[in-house]
Amino acid sequence: MTTESGGVVERIQDIDVGSEMQESFLEYAYSVIYSRALPDARDGLKPVQRRILYMMAEMGLRPDRGHVKSARVVGEVMGKLHPHGDSAIYDALVRLAQPFTLRLPLIDGHGNFGSLDDGPAASRYTEARLASAAMSMVENLDEDVVDFVPNYDNQLTQPGVLPSAFPNLLVNGASGIAVGMATNMAPHNLIEVVAGARHLIENPHATLDDIMRFIPGPDLPTGGTISGLDGIRDAYATGRGTFRTRARVSIENITPRKVGLIVTELPYLVGPERVIEKIKDGVQSKKIQGISDVNDLTDRKNGLRLVIGIKTGFSPEAVLEQLYRLTPLEESMGINNVALVDGGPRTLGLIELVQVYIDHRIEVVTRRTRFRLGKRRDRLHLVEGLLIAILDIDEVIQVIRSSDDSDEARTRLRDVFDLSEVQAEYILELRLRRLTKFSRIELEAERDQLLADIAMLEELLRDESKLRRLVSDEMEETAEKHGTPRRTLLTEAPASAAVSRGRKPAVSLEIADVPCVVVLSTTGRAVRVDLADDIELERPARRSKHDAVLSQIRGTSRGELGAVTNLGRLVRFTPVDLPAVPPNSVQLAAGARLAEYLTLGKNERVLALVSLTSEDPIALGTRSGVVKRVATGAYPNKPDFEVIALKPKDEVVGAVQTGESDELVFVTSDAQLLHFAASIVRPQGVAAGGMAGINVGAGAQVIHFGAVDKPEHAVVATVSSNSSALPGTDNGRAKVSLFVDFPAKGRATGGVRAHSFLKGEDGLSVAWVGADPAYAVGSDGSVRTLPDPGGRRDGSGTPLDAPIGSIGTPLV
Repeated sequence: MTTESGGVVERIQDIDVGSEMQESFLEYAYSVIYSRALPDARDGLKPVQRRILYMMAEMGLRPDRGHVKSARVVGEVMGKLHPHGDSAIYDALVRLAQPFTLRLPLIDGHGNFGSLDDGPAASRYTEARLASAAMSMVENLDEDVVDFVPNYDNQLTQPGVLPSAFPNLLVNGASGIAVGMATNMAPHNLIEVVAGARHLIENPHATLDDIMRFIPGPDLPTGGTISGLDGIRDAYATGRGTFRTRARVSIENITPRKVGLIVTELPYLVGPERVIEKIKDGVQSKKIQGISDVNDLTDRKNGLRLVIGIKTGFSPEAVLEQLYRLTPLEESMGINNVALVDGGPRTLGLIELVQVYIDHRIEVVTRRTRFRLGKRRDRLHLVEGLLIAILDIDEVIQVIRSSDDSDEARTRLRDVFDLSEVQAEYILELRLRRLTKFSRIELEAERDQLLADIAMLEELLRDESKLRRLVSDEMEETAEKHGTPRRTLLTEAPASAAVSRGRKPAVSLEIADVPCVVVLSTTGRAVRVDLADDIELERPARRSKHDAVLSQIRGTSRGELGAVTNLGRLVRFTPVDLPAVPPNSVQLAAGARLAEYLTLGKNERVLALVSLTSEDPIALGTRSGVVKRVATGAYPNKPDFEVIALKPKDEVVGAVQTGESDELVFVTSDAQLLHFAASIVRPQGVAAGGMAGINVGAGAQVIHFGAVDKPEHAVVATVSSNSSALPGTDNGRAKVSLFVDFPAKGRATGGVRAHSFLKGEDGLSVAWVGADPAYAVGSDGSVRTLPDPGGRRDGSGTPLDAPIGSIGTPLV
């Protein structure tokens, strides 16, 4: 301070540092709690979010208008309502536009608004406008539904809360860190929340269990699964609780021989890059086993698709449980329902949250009703004055013309016609074109409508039940307009992370090496049937699609088997990755196409499954009638190799592992059958080309080659047809004869007649020899009916109801 002489005098004031720090901290904490970090329980918005939506509505950025630069919105909000940093405003705007953050986005963004792994582009590059749901948040603001408060410099006003036609706090959730407190609220489904709120309106004394029938749990924007509901109920009861969310994962075949985990939904606020990073770290540190690779195939068209490859021999289910424990594929989410109620922070349960919103909407609708009632009363007052003036219009005109000025005219109109000040002023401003007969009719109709509206509005204000019903109906309309189906699956199953995340799995992730049977259908599908204690495989009681078996072999799930193809190759494979089916309900339709599983050539198909450790040689028959038995122990140590040297244009038609006492059987297209003892065919090395098996007639070819170990139990099934008929138009004729009716002939002979052709038939389309019964299927795998065994050896058979594609054996 200065003295009268101009000198400067120091003024030192002693203050208590402790008190000053306390007061300053309390002021700061108050500012953070009430003006920044916590949402209002009524509209679910923080001040900056509320100011953004209000200012965008004032700028006319409705859904039917074009987008504008986000920087322009940020500038308007910062300059008029929110005098803080532009980055804070833009961050809040971005969050309101992110569909993976909010269950019902309030801003329609155009451009790069970020992802779960990356931030958004700068505000000068993005554009924004209000989303359709945001219009429900700001509607009726011009009808005095909420209080307006001054802005930071007292030059403008802003709403202290938005009308909020839906429960935004529950639908979109909230998160924030204040001083000494924090909030974290999960998003919910709009349709469910509105249903719960409407039930509470109709039943004010409803219990938590009653409300949870409508609001069973959170509905997260990214979907996923919530495991265990106890934590959710705790949060709904007390305002605090914890639950676990996990990714939505399916087990699919990536390639015919490789199984993978397909992740299509992740836990809330977890990005794919974070998951990939954790998986790589776990694999490198050897905490995670069985993962071969991870690929992110996410795109805008198909959405999230994270493909995790599983190594051969590992159980996909066990690996998935391991990933749930050790990676963000399963995350914990804590609920802390702290929001501002009546100007102060409170921790709210579900019923309290819904009730606060209901009270807010009742107040909004009440104020809107009063506003509309006042407007209609004012308009009715003017209309009644106009009707009086039109009734005596000539006298009105005379009064006005004879007055010296407008003040005198207004006074005389009031005195002569008993009008109010407002009515008289309105008549003075009346245009002459309103003085028509038609205008009088319009005014009378408007008066009647205003009277009806006023009566309805007064009734709403008198009857609270009608007012509450109106609030409920408006909420239902909003839910129908903006609601979407539930995305998050709720399950009672406990989460896997109940076990320590750092603990190694108690069981092996690898598929056990157990006895199994690999079954190949006549349509080319293969399954693995694991057998406990080497039990026998049960034959199904009913025949079903794809139950005709071409070949089956016993082995172990991790052992090595061989597949013989029509091109004379033997391909080694391990059945561990084949689809596994239970022994008592084998469905070959669920199998994998073995040609794709083994990655065979375009025209290559599997004819038989063989054991690589059996002492029985593999017998092969070719289309031209060559027979060969491959000596055991002669198999090269290669993934695949040739087991017969085929002549040009020849191919293998059948293969079977046979003993010395078995009978080898050929059937040709011209219905010749030849069988002879396998012992007369000397085993050869893999490079040999075989020897003559059957003499094939001109224009004919071998269509079946097999072996019979018990002739007395074997049958011969043949189907004749016309080769020139279009596929599917000639059902043909079928015959099933006893194998013992066919005499044996020497090797390299023509055999005996097995079927007689009728007029129009020129050959066999299908032939099969094996143990009774024979199962026939169509080309699509559907079951076909064969005649009963016992037909004459050279008979012509009986007509079929549908074409037969192939014949095989039942499960044994």
